[in-house]
Amino acid sequence: MIQVSPILFLFIILNAFSLIFFGIDKMRSIRGRWRIPESRLIFVAFFGPFGAYAGMLLFRHKIRKAKFLLVPIFLLIQLCLIVYFRLR
Repeated sequence: MIQVSPILFLFIILNAFSLIFFGIDKMRSIRGRWRIPESRLIFVAFFGPFGAYAGMLLFRHKIRKAKFLLVPIFLLIQLCLIVYFRLR
């Protein structure tokens, strides 16, 4: 059986949640329904930037909003943390 560290498992779950969150918001925007507040999307993107960035590209959602330029920065920060703790 493959062993996955709890931290890696948490990263996977948070990023999957983030991807789903962006997908739900895009679906709601297409249907003209109640939307997820941008502040909540940014909050989710902070903890799951890989999923958020994938959601932005996959669903073509929030790619023109200036504040969502933070998502790639969050992604780089998380990537640096992963590398740092992996090499430690």
